[in-house]
Amino acid sequence: MNASAGYPDRAAGVQLPKTTRGQATFDKLIKAAEKVIGENGYHDASVSAITQVAEVGMGTFYLYFRTKKDIFRELIFYIHHDLRKYIQMAVAGIADRKDAEVEGIQAFYRYCLEHRHLYTIIREAEFVDYEIFRWHYSNFAKAYVGHLQAAQSRGQVKQMDAEMLAYCLIGISVFTGMRWPLWESKLPGSGEINTLREFIFRGISPE
Repeated sequence: MNASAGYPDRAAGVQLPKTTRGQATFDKLIKAAEKVIGENGYHDASVSAITQVAEVGMGTFYLYFRTKKDIFRELIFYIHHDLRKYIQMAVAGIADRKDAEVEGIQAFYRYCLEHRHLYTIIREAEFVDYEIFRWHYSNFAKAYVGHLQAAQSRGQVKQMDAEMLAYCLIGISVFTGMRWPLWESKLPGSGEINTLREFIFRGISPE
């Protein structure tokens, strides 16, 4: 879970671990925060509940985090990079960007099923810390734009505004992920995936 740089002021209330053992404890706290905040919401979650789930003492929490808000921000940071890595691994080796788009969205669906509190936590961020909520989506889109522009240069994607296209595709992922993995706890069926594929292929194909 050791995240890379990329979030402004991240270290202000976070002390990153310096040892393998410390990293393991840090990771346990982040996973516990995902569970406690996901199940109870930010305001009803407590540091004591997080430490109980992580099976560490209160003092251990404060070795790494100054406040509950600091671990929440770190949780968003972790989810952001973990999700991106998950999708990147799913599309690795897929040569055509159109195929990669469809597979990437399906990977997002699977991630949602594996991380049942994803939507709750990201929504909480909008009201708890709008800066990191906006960062999550804008930074995701920024990376997305780079991939789309590279595909455009290879002639795989239609020439159009890459940033607008990135946000459109993110919107498809978010709302279809809500419709099937979140609301029904399942993946879309083959008919829905075929519709998704046709919509994307017709929308971004250069032909």
